[in-house]
Amino acid sequence: MTGNTRGAQASASAPAGVSSPAERVQWLREELDRHSYQYYVLDAPTIPDAEYDALFGELQALETEHPELLTDDSPTQRVGGAPLAAFDAVRHRVPMLSLNNGFEDEDVINFDRRCAQGLGRAAPVPAAETPQDLFSQAEQIDSAVEYACELKFDGLAMSLRYENGKLVQAATRGDGETGEDVTANVRTIKAIPLKLRGDAPEVLEVRGEVFMYREDFDRLNARQAEAGEKTFVNPRNAAAGSLRQLDPRITAKRPLSFFAYGIGELRGVDRPVTHSVMLDGFARLGLPVCTERRVVKGAPGLLAFYREIGERRAQLPYDIDGVVYKVNALAEQEQLGFVSRAPRFALAHKFPAQEMTTIVEDIEVQVGRTGAITPVARLAPVFVGGVTVTNATLHNEDEVRRKDVHIGDTVIVRRAGDVIPEVVAVVAERRPDDARAFVMPTECPVCGSHIEKLEGEAIARCTGGLICAAQRKQALLHFAQRRAMDIEGLGDKLVEQLVDQGIVRTPADLYKLGVMKLSALDRMAEKSAANIVAAIDGSRTPALNRFIFALGIRHVGESTAKDLAKHFGRLQAVMDADEAALLEVNDVGPVVAQSIANFFAEEHNRQVIEDLLASGVTPSESEPAARAPAPFAGKTFVLTGTLPTLSREAAKEMLEAAGAKVAGSVSKNTDYVVAGAEAGSKLEKAQALGVAVIDEDGMLALLREVGAG
Repeated sequence: MTGNTRGAQASASAPAGVSSPAERVQWLREELDRHSYQYYVLDAPTIPDAEYDALFGELQALETEHPELLTDDSPTQRVGGAPLAAFDAVRHRVPMLSLNNGFEDEDVINFDRRCAQGLGRAAPVPAAETPQDLFSQAEQIDSAVEYACELKFDGLAMSLRYENGKLVQAATRGDGETGEDVTANVRTIKAIPLKLRGDAPEVLEVRGEVFMYREDFDRLNARQAEAGEKTFVNPRNAAAGSLRQLDPRITAKRPLSFFAYGIGELRGVDRPVTHSVMLDGFARLGLPVCTERRVVKGAPGLLAFYREIGERRAQLPYDIDGVVYKVNALAEQEQLGFVSRAPRFALAHKFPAQEMTTIVEDIEVQVGRTGAITPVARLAPVFVGGVTVTNATLHNEDEVRRKDVHIGDTVIVRRAGDVIPEVVAVVAERRPDDARAFVMPTECPVCGSHIEKLEGEAIARCTGGLICAAQRKQALLHFAQRRAMDIEGLGDKLVEQLVDQGIVRTPADLYKLGVMKLSALDRMAEKSAANIVAAIDGSRTPALNRFIFALGIRHVGESTAKDLAKHFGRLQAVMDADEAALLEVNDVGPVVAQSIANFFAEEHNRQVIEDLLASGVTPSESEPAARAPAPFAGKTFVLTGTLPTLSREAAKEMLEAAGAKVAGSVSKNTDYVVAGAEAGSKLEKAQALGVAVIDEDGMLALLREVGAG
């Protein structure tokens, strides 16, 4: 799932009454994080790609328009989701980045124009305003940019590391920086050579896609059904599920295939001149490469390839959801470089979503891991996008009203390669006389807590964050994460067992765990249990800001938690503060103040905090900070590159302690850019805008001048 602004205009409507871009950005980030977790980690997506693309594109647009809102932990600054705890982590030596998406012909024309301009060439057909104009001027493409065109497979991205021709490691993409070690499983895939043919490089990291042919998928499902076992929804889920088996013998029974399409680390030989030459080289080494590829020139060639593949898509033996364009010359790829999380030299051109009509038999609500109350349409079964679907997300109450969806309506359902589709529109003329309007419940169907909808927000939420069973696993994972209580070893699989077996209901229950109880769990040795108990004990004296952040209060991230701790000094003062007092805290606006006040107004939240304190958890407290303005108040810094002695986080903390704001991107409002080794596009932009550029010594000198160093 990757982003595109055009999609945002199509399907990610803004919640009614949002009072600021910051609130919309916060909402988008939380939604994207939720959906990324479902898609990349759990292999159980809850929205179509098209809807994710829309949300992602809108977030990109807002962060571009308001660069002061960009943060390092934004979904736009990373790819995908976290590795599964069941496998060892693998740090990718060369990040596995995602691609920006295109949906319309104009997206491809603009991509081609940007590449041409970035390479210092005139756009091939600068006067073209429409695809028709573009093709009418096709004779002008002799000087156009050359591209390699491939298929966009619907599988699981994989990195294969060969050393001296032998396969030594296989890893999933994970979050782009760190993936899952699935070497034992990948070795069972017959399409992947364990040893390369001919003279192989000293090190070759091959990037590609693990997938399943439709015919193999059908046979697998038939065997599963015959054996009375779970069948798979689509080939992608079957491939992902097969690779994530803890027992490689199960993977070996699954008919997985692989196509190579990219390169990571390479040592011992020169890089190929072009992408197409690289793929030819892969084939000579014995790596499977898809034959449905072509080298073309300019936007006319790109669009012609897209249309040809679109016409043949149904006849292909595997699932694809688009095509991929890459500038063919690797030197030109390097010249164009990257923007944020994606290369400038490549584009994924996705096929349109598929649509069918069906009947809404009921509308129910689901409680998400963050407490979001999502209306879900229960549908008469309909075959769309290659699978039979029976439900579709309606996103929120405002969306139900906007689309005027009633129980009993005939609706148009769209599915874009995902499991759960979306309701696009109602076929109003088919509404029956007994159709019923949807009524949003006032109490959580899981825990009975009050459902609230803050002013300016579209999503209603259960207020039982610390007690609601639907939110329990996520609340515990958030509580234990490194930036909160930092309980090492308390990962997804362990939390899942603790919650499913009823051992832990609230964060306070963690501090009652003993070695015997933990060691009785599946895959938990006594030594591991002892380490986790020690980690829990070691978390009993957190910094106040970490404890506040760990509570999972809506709209309270790390920065706001630090501001609250610094302003009030004591936990009880934070809990007792009314909205007026909260508004005095740096960067706390009305929506955040209301969210904090509402959280501590809930008796069950206060009870969990009391239980935590009774269990020996003692947040460090201090006197409230003096109200005098910090020396760098109002100043914005941007960090880029590798500093000689300070980590990025340490430098950020020093600047924030002096009152500065540390932004993720450079704009005309930036006061200083602190540049280290291998500083990239941020440094270039600062120089272009005339922003002051200093190094680590310069930053420390500034801090000393104001008495903060």
